[in-house]
Amino acid sequence: MSLSEGERQRISDAIRATEARTSGEIVCVLARSSSEATALPIFIAAVLSLLLPWILVALTGLAVREILLLQAAAFLALAMLLCLPPVRVALMPRAARRAAAYRAATDQFVARGIARKKDRAGILIFVSLTERYARIIADEGIAARVAQPEWQDAVDALIAHMRDGRISEGFVAAIERCGNVLATHFPAGEAKREELPDRIYLI
Repeated sequence: MSLSEGERQRISDAIRATEARTSGEIVCVLARSSSEATALPIFIAAVLSLLLPWILVALTGLAVREILLLQAAAFLALAMLLCLPPVRVALMPRAARRAAAYRAATDQFVARGIARKKDRAGILIFVSLTERYARIIADEGIAARVAQPEWQDAVDALIAHMRDGRISEGFVAAIERCGNVLATHFPAGEAKREELPDRIYLI
């Protein structure tokens, strides 16, 4: 998931250039995963491990001690495998994956101070790689004047680039498209004050 220093700088430069055209501000966040829930993988590992002794008793002549050792080893191996982020997320229903990613996006919106901007004209561009989720969240000052569908072009560009593994290019494309929307509704004023850092956060 890591971006090189050059890629991070390119994204920062794109934010800075875009914000020169608008009074709005842009914050970017790239998350490796939005969900840390392990209850389902552990449950599946436990159920499969409980079934194993019955299979071993029926098919082998192993002693009870050996069966219990194999059961414990199977549980640990399955738990480790099923808790790997790609596997864990694949086990989740699509709606649950999207809900987890959306919660992570709203948490980042608050954590990065976007809602503290005085004119409430900030947006978050959020991507969660494991969940394959992208979202743009606008603060209430922008949301009152820009309908959510207006951001779809930026989301589509972001997803298209991410699908090809071009993460930094995807963010730059999304930033530029968001800048076009912001410049239309929130043109740059004479005395704009930077309130949020021009950078991408990796979490």
